Amino acid sequence: MVVFDTSILLLLLYPDAKPPIDPATGAAVAKASDRIQHLVEVLSNAKEKIVIPTPVLSELLVNAGEATSQYLDILNGQAVFRIAPFDQKAAIEAAIAMSDALSRGGIRIDTTNPNATRGKIKFDRQIVAIAKAENAIAVYSDDDDVVKYARHAGMKAYRSVDLDLPPEDLQTTMEF
Repeated sequence: MVVFDTSILLLLLYPDAKPPIDPATGAAVAKASDRIQHLVEVLSNAKEKIVIPTPVLSELLVNAGEATSQYLDILNGQAVFRIAPFDQKAAIEAAIAMSDALSRGGIRIDTTNPNATRGKIKFDRQIVAIAKAENAIAVYSDDDDVVKYARHAGMKAYRSVDLDLPPEDLQTTMEF
């Protein structure tokens, strides 16, 4: 079981979305949507579940406009996806993570952006808490804080740049 954050899910549902920036090169990630689509195919073929935390779903739908119904149809209509709530177990996980951060130096101890709002910090920690409560083995996100929180929680975390490109089409046309 894996978890998708909004940055990954948006590129899957809206392939024309602006691609994320590769932190190593400063350039846009090449074929980001293709990489994510390929990952979904691999996970689906392996019968893995992709968990969409409800905070991610909410963030996705804020600007979805007319695409809202289409996005929900896709997420609810494919067996590979499962929407997971911020429930009691996730709330406990979030509380543990926040308490840990406070004991190590404050709420912003693990943030990559010192100007991050408390709301963003809590929101990102909720996503990781849901992942942990769902026993996910990996989180896919292009948000530096979500990646850092997931790794601190003992999960693997991947950015879109880390994903494999789909295999090239082996059938090519021959010119005569």
